Amino acid sequence: QVQLVESGGGLVQPGGSLRLSCAASRSTPSINTMGWYRQAPGKERELVAAISTRGGSINYADSVKSRFTISRDNGKTTVYLKMNRLKPEDTGVYYCNAWIQGDNYWGQGTQVTVSS
Repeated sequence: QVQLVESGGGLVQPGGSLRLSCAASRSTPSINTMGWYRQAPGKERELVAAISTRGGSINYADSVKSRFTISRDNGKTTVYLKMNRLKPEDTGVYYCNAWIQGDNYWGQGTQVTVSS
């Protein structure tokens, strides 16, 4: 069993930045796509960004393009989300997601609040 451990959420003012991290609890060569989803109060969970194993394929939600950057470490077991120019509508719980050997895993979620 692999656990995804997230960190980096918090309260930030509009226009500010945060970086989220998500690390797999153990190294495995079988981690495929990793990504970040978010869920705002009263809304469905939505994809924010996803990155393939070697970083060759990256997808972003239209709402975060040019503001957010997803990346992975060389060991490919940690994924990051750098969020710039944050807006109040970016507020929500951010969840790490990973496909490992055909199974889908979720982190516990980290709260991001953008407010003045």
